[in-house]
Amino acid sequence: MAAPAAAKRLYRPPSAAAEPNKRHRTAAAPVMNGDVVVFAAPSAAPAPQLETESQQQPEQPLLPGLPDHLAQLCLAPLPPRLMHAVCRPWRRLLYSPSFPPFLSLYAVLDDADGGGVSFAAYDTFSGRWDALPPPPMPSPPPKLWHPSFLSRRLPLQTVSAAGRLVLVAASTQALSPALSRPVVFDPAARPGSPRWRLGPRFPFAPRRWCAAGAARGRVFVAGGVGAGYDATDARSGAVWDPAASPSAAWEPLPPLRDGRFSRDAAEAVCSRGKVCMVSLRSRGAKEGAVFDLAAGRWEDMPPGMVAGWTGPSAASPDCGDTIFVVDEERGALTAYDWAGDRWRTVVESERLKGASEVTAGGGRVCVAVDGGQKVVVVDVTSANSKPRYGNSSSSATPRLWEMAAPAGKRVVALHVLPRMTRAEETCSS
Repeated sequence: MAAPAAAKRLYRPPSAAAEPNKRHRTAAAPVMNGDVVVFAAPSAAPAPQLETESQQQPEQPLLPGLPDHLAQLCLAPLPPRLMHAVCRPWRRLLYSPSFPPFLSLYAVLDDADGGGVSFAAYDTFSGRWDALPPPPMPSPPPKLWHPSFLSRRLPLQTVSAAGRLVLVAASTQALSPALSRPVVFDPAARPGSPRWRLGPRFPFAPRRWCAAGAARGRVFVAGGVGAGYDATDARSGAVWDPAASPSAAWEPLPPLRDGRFSRDAAEAVCSRGKVCMVSLRSRGAKEGAVFDLAAGRWEDMPPGMVAGWTGPSAASPDCGDTIFVVDEERGALTAYDWAGDRWRTVVESERLKGASEVTAGGGRVCVAVDGGQKVVVVDVTSANSKPRYGNSSSSATPRLWEMAAPAGKRVVALHVLPRMTRAEETCSS
């Protein structure tokens, strides 16, 4: 995920009129390196002491002797963790809309006490989860549980595309589609301005579940079922650019060959210009489909890809467009080899068993385990200077570590997106 160039203008602190930011502390304190997420194991060293109100000094320039717009260009290459530790003006700049953003981990959360869905982003410097403001939900709102089906969570399908978090499909308590249009969160929105907005209406009937993912910065939706089954809906699909103007509409896709993707929620992951998805993400009998973005047509999935798709999946351009799958029974993270039509084991660990959700970005694969109470991070670049997935000759083992979910909550989806901008008062705390 490329960071935007630093703005060549005088830095002005954001407005103080921002929404309150709830915080949930965790034990892990990940660090950053440039614009890449580098989650680190907890350190025994104390966190840098931040200034209290009584210690704050009069406002200082970012770099003495330089205008702030030139100082920004000098500071842009520095590791964000270093900037966060040096001084308050640098911390404030780090979270400002005009500074190149680093990547952070975002989570969709289920309140363990039945309070509903919420959203949070992990602050890698202070080791805390920052609550996102609530989105504008329809009435009736989406539900994650149904009184008659307590053993199964109702899917709330989210996609990360064009640096934004997008809600695309969900169910009401009456098991009807909850969303008639996408709901979009922009982490780069200036503090005090709306973070959430509504996207254009779907060009098809709303659905409870579908195959959803990101393809070259656009939201990709295919298949699904509405309040009842309809063959036309089950074969329909469309793409939409969440970074486009508000008037930009969905673009229809050629219809699927059949309605096999109308039975459950599915991930659609993009690799090598092709969107790949399977009808079931476990060891059971399943069917796969591939959409060639350049040719604009549906294709059969290679048999080896279908056979090895045994759990939640993810792919990211900054991880070499590699498709990762976590085998929830073996506890194995595997990567797909297009040339050999086979899956290679990246790492196998007891800590990955029971994986429910996975995301990839910044050279890291993040996996929700233990019923969503923990997130295991796999550093797929730690073995070599280049990612080792797909390199069968390397014997090095990637590093793994854990982060706890916010207290009283469970992770139901994970995404890697740019960090949230912050108001001035929250940058110094």
